[in-house]
Amino acid sequence: MEIIAGIVIGFMLLQMGIALYNLRHPYTLPPSDEQIIRQTSILIPARNEEKTLPLLLNDLLRQSHLPLEIIVCDDHSDDRTYAIVNKLAAVCPYLRIFRSEDLPAGWLGKNFACHQLARQAQGRYLLFLDADVRIGEVGIGRVITLAHKLQTGLLSVFPRQIMLSAGEKATVPLMTYILLTLLPLSLVYKVADQSALAAANGQFMLFEADSYHRLQPHWKVRSEAVEDVAISRLYKKAALSVACLTGIPNISCRMYTSRQEALSGFTRNIAGFFGGSLILATLFWLLTGWGWLFVGLAFSWPGLFFYFGIRGIIRILVAQT
Repeated sequence: MEIIAGIVIGFMLLQMGIALYNLRHPYTLPPSDEQIIRQTSILIPARNEEKTLPLLLNDLLRQSHLPLEIIVCDDHSDDRTYAIVNKLAAVCPYLRIFRSEDLPAGWLGKNFACHQLARQAQGRYLLFLDADVRIGEVGIGRVITLAHKLQTGLLSVFPRQIMLSAGEKATVPLMTYILLTLLPLSLVYKVADQSALAAANGQFMLFEADSYHRLQPHWKVRSEAVEDVAISRLYKKAALSVACLTGIPNISCRMYTSRQEALSGFTRNIAGFFGGSLILATLFWLLTGWGWLFVGLAFSWPGLFFYFGIRGIIRILVAQT
């Protein structure tokens, strides 16, 4: 029992070290470079987003520097998504929307929509945004400028998550916790060719266009449900630089809107983070969810005080990152 408890404590200390590393090594966002931003295509796949998409478009139109173009792919919506965007496009010359082609065999809808968007884009940089993302006034300009400065093939932002339902509050923080305690984010960029050091969030993915068109990532992961992580690993295997950012206050998103969505999305994303390995996901769950039991049986109350003290420190570090 003491051996298992020692493994639990060692793993927890490793998590604390990684969380501290992520807190101490954030990216510094440079001032926005208008010239770079004006070479960017903002690409939005949308299906039944009549409530959220107008909010995002309003955010984008209020940016201090405007992009080259904003393109929306209407993925067979049943609501007024197309009509709303088309009306706005009539008075906004760099905004346009098109209807998706029929879904080919072997494709998932979002991946095909993104693939079509990239084919129509003219920018030097391709920024894919989910329709439920919210952007502050200077939210994207500094991120795009950072990508140019770092010369990344892919830069992804993990937005600040808005959580309203009990299901969201129970699951969404766990995904952030896993990311920030298992993955040293700055090493994702510094170590180019290790696919194990790969992460991305499909809500905000910024590509350098030449490498995107050369690699065709959405085509290569066309059947992947967790396409963001798969694309990040694809870039790593191609020795293309990837960077991940968290903690940017003016980029936010409500990932799920119900308990069922939250549970379904949590299950899918956790599996993707661990490379589809049920064994690794189960081991993580056992070590983090039930580790206290092994520590308590082996070291009694002093062990439990130590365990929960370190666990509390980890949560503070994650919350501050």
